[in-house]
Amino acid sequence: MTDFPLTWLYAPGDRPAVVAKALVSGADVVVVDLEDAVAPGRKAYARAATAELLRDPQPVPVHVRVNALCGPWAEADLAAVAPAPGLSGLRLPKVSSASEVVRVARRALSAHGGVLPLYALLESALAVERAHAVAAAHPALRGIAIGETDLRADLGVRDDAGLDWSRSRVVVAARAAGLAPPAQSVHPDIRDLEGLAASCAHGRALGFLGRAAIHPRQLPVIERAYLPGEEEIEQAEAIVKAAATEQGAQALPDGRFVDAAVVAAAQRTLSLARRR
Repeated sequence: MTDFPLTWLYAPGDRPAVVAKALVSGADVVVVDLEDAVAPGRKAYARAATAELLRDPQPVPVHVRVNALCGPWAEADLAAVAPAPGLSGLRLPKVSSASEVVRVARRALSAHGGVLPLYALLESALAVERAHAVAAAHPALRGIAIGETDLRADLGVRDDAGLDWSRSRVVVAARAAGLAPPAQSVHPDIRDLEGLAASCAHGRALGFLGRAAIHPRQLPVIERAYLPGEEEIEQAEAIVKAAATEQGAQALPDGRFVDAAVVAAAQRTLSLARRR
């Protein structure tokens, strides 16, 4: 795995056998879900099973999506999993303010004994409007992303293109706060691999990097969509080579303009290319 994860596979916390399969699926990050994938009557079991799993280090980074911070289960989720040594990050659903991030960051820091990476999911119109404030809320916050199902319902959007402004808003907010590019929201139809590939291509064009998945069969499609092609790699190599021999902004022989931001993007491309 590079410094830029491309695949984030969700697995329901109340199904340990499914979580075990996710851990060997090839996903860059496994997200154990205590929220939407778990029925109310199974919350306590999912929480206990996840805490038990995370008593030990895992073969890949494991994040936990806790329940909504304003709901009845979040406090118990945080108390159970935040201290776990096998936990690599917390995903916070339905975040709509910077203060929520700060509160969880302080609690997680105390419980985990060090900085625990946090990822905020923006799932409402208010959250999207406050995207930069959330993204810049605390140093422990390492990423933001959209929860598109809830956002679609909140906005009353009927066509997928109706989410593009919100998507771009979150991409810009992440960049402005110095965070990594967001990962795309899940593609809910696990059989529609062609649609997934097309959606990933669109997301990549908007500035996303990688995608959450709900089934292992989606992982290779996401990875292929987000890996650079041969022409991209050649262009990136030329940019990095030119930057190593010249100082400041410059123009390449083919007319492309190169400055620090372009070089950084080229370096990211080469980092991703090492996965090929």
